[in-house]
Amino acid sequence: MSLVTTDSNGNTPLSPEEIQGLIPSLSTKQELNEWEWENILSAREWATATRMTIPELVSDSYVRKLHFRMFDQTWKWAGQYRKSEKNIGIPCQQIRESLAVLCGDVLFWIEKQIYPPDEIAVRFHYRLVAIHPFPNGNGRHARLMADLLLSNLGHTPLTWGAKDLIKRGEARTQYLDALREADAGKMQPLLEFARS
Repeated sequence: MSLVTTDSNGNTPLSPEEIQGLIPSLSTKQELNEWEWENILSAREWATATRMTIPELVSDSYVRKLHFRMFDQTWKWAGQYRKSEKNIGIPCQQIRESLAVLCGDVLFWIEKQIYPPDEIAVRFHYRLVAIHPFPNGNGRHARLMADLLLSNLGHTPLTWGAKDLIKRGEARTQYLDALREADAGKMQPLLEFARS
């Protein structure tokens, strides 16, 4: 299977310029997934060992820093907001402003205890995915951001279906269906999936 894929199963297609940003010499999607997984594991270790306040975590700079750490060995554009339109997400010119609004909302939800902690994390995840700030890796990044937020709030991270959400399969289908339900204003399926 080629790195350049027309697979529309929830994957964000990369532009030719974005594909040229690949750092390692890989030839298949499977090799890319494995390489990214190692990069992400390293970032997860770094992130869980780093102590910070909630406002530091829920910030534009940390959103970019975490994406950079997750993909810095994979993509030259790691940690940089996308500059092209995708099949998902807001117009790229609105990313910074939308992220600032999201971060403010999350801090407000926490301060005023608007939702339980796991629902705050899932809503944070959902809005990050909807904004889709990066060329690739948005779902994985948003799930890790949600888990880090919960950990910093003193709660257990979510299980996200306890399956690999990158590969095609029932868990990925359930996840994408739950995101579509959230698009329609129904958060419960995504909350249930995140806890399953």
